[in-house]
Amino acid sequence: MSSRPLVAVLDYGSGNVHSAVKALDAAGADARLTSDRGLVMDADGLVVPGVGAFRAVMDALAASRGTELIGRRLAGGRPVLGICVGMQVLFDRGVERGVDTEGMGEWPGVVTELDAPVLPHMGWNTVQPGEGTRLFAGIEDERFYFVHSYGVQHWLLDVQPPFPEPTLTWCDYGTPFLAAVENGPLSATQFHPEKSGDAGIRLLSNWIDGLSGTTLGDRAVRG
Repeated sequence: MSSRPLVAVLDYGSGNVHSAVKALDAAGADARLTSDRGLVMDADGLVVPGVGAFRAVMDALAASRGTELIGRRLAGGRPVLGICVGMQVLFDRGVERGVDTEGMGEWPGVVTELDAPVLPHMGWNTVQPGEGTRLFAGIEDERFYFVHSYGVQHWLLDVQPPFPEPTLTWCDYGTPFLAAVENGPLSATQFHPEKSGDAGIRLLSNWIDGLSGTTLGDRAVRG
């Protein structure tokens, strides 16, 4: 019997997810691409990938009841990691080419086009991890691979005691934007760890190592 933590990669129709499964396996997980509700709920961790447009990802998640599963896991304090658009849909709204789409609302904030001379932001970039980061432990100075034109440029969650402040990691491309958020059982990265070489594998390993140590009480929630 495998002693590797079971990580479900949510299969809701998003493309290019097999590289995430391979990276999670390399990082020490028993990773499985699945839409099985029982497996998604029972896994030690859930990864929500996402590529393409905000609205298309939200529509696909809603059609597959993925938003319900993500919400149920978080309500029970079960770890979830969003990647790229899988991070963006965790916020209130996404505005792309004039199309305003409602997100999951786990965090307040709006995904908007980056204010940069060249889009998309594609390639390697450094980040500025927040104090106390777990995801970036030992890789604070590494570079990560981004492919996006939109991001969250303002963090709006007003945290009240007894909840701890989420750990925010920022990146700069024309303007500062959120590169990652760590908020109790809910974490997310705007970049693609599965495309970020050894640093990305190390980040996924850090997340996998923490799967048994996150609880609902660690998560700051909106009032």
